[in-house]
Amino acid sequence: MRVEVDQDLCISCGTCVDTCPEVFDWNDEDKAHAIVDEVPPELEDQTHEAVESCPTNAISEY
Repeated sequence: MRVEVDQDLCISCGTCVDTCPEVFDWNDEDKAHAIVDEVPPELEDQTHEAVESCPTNAISEY
């Protein structure tokens, strides 16, 4: 599983970073971004929760 944060849609609310800090962190523009290329299997449920919690639907999973 992979995730990507659309930087144009991200409003820096921090929900994804709070929910799954092993996968999401802040970039230099203070927007969330994925810090892993592949989400480890043991973090997939937590990552999916972060994706579903995004208020602007800025995170895509594939």
